[in-house]
Amino acid sequence: MTGLALPNPLALIVVDVQKGFDDPVWGRRNNPEMEERVGALLAAFRAHQQPVVFVRHDSRELDSPLAVGTPGNEFQAVVQGDPDLLVIKHVHSAFYGKPDLDHWLQDHGVESIAICGIATDHCCETTARMAGDLGYATFLILDATRAFDRMTPLGQAIPAEQIAQATGASLHDEFATVVDTSSVLEALG
Repeated sequence: MTGLALPNPLALIVVDVQKGFDDPVWGRRNNPEMEERVGALLAAFRAHQQPVVFVRHDSRELDSPLAVGTPGNEFQAVVQGDPDLLVIKHVHSAFYGKPDLDHWLQDHGVESIAICGIATDHCCETTARMAGDLGYATFLILDATRAFDRMTPLGQAIPAEQIAQATGASLHDEFATVVDTSSVLEALG
């Protein structure tokens, strides 16, 4: 994917890159390069003075790896520095967190967002769908997201790689433009 044109400003939304997602309870993951790519995106967005938003899932379930007050609730080491906005959420979409992401983006004149993080088919996808419905030019940086193996209700295993690809196919040209990290980095200059 070359020749990508990105709007300016473009906010990077880093969704739920938390230590708790390394817990074995989630199962096998795809994309071992996700953290490196998120780090490269953070550096590039900051270097080009584009807004950066961190989103953290504060689980209300006491036994969750993402429960407030546990080490799993903390951001992974790659999520460094101060964001322009920190959104705390308890559900899948960053648009249902606090402070209100939609209002913050509007107040700062941001009409375009790029999403990376965890999990591809849960919080990243839900945030992308809502962003598209709200009218944002939305980019999902698919290779800077992570998915996990899933089981269908009938007991069929679906590998994380297929989950990620299906999510990208479902979102592309409908709710978001699905891109890769190298294209975004190249477009940022």
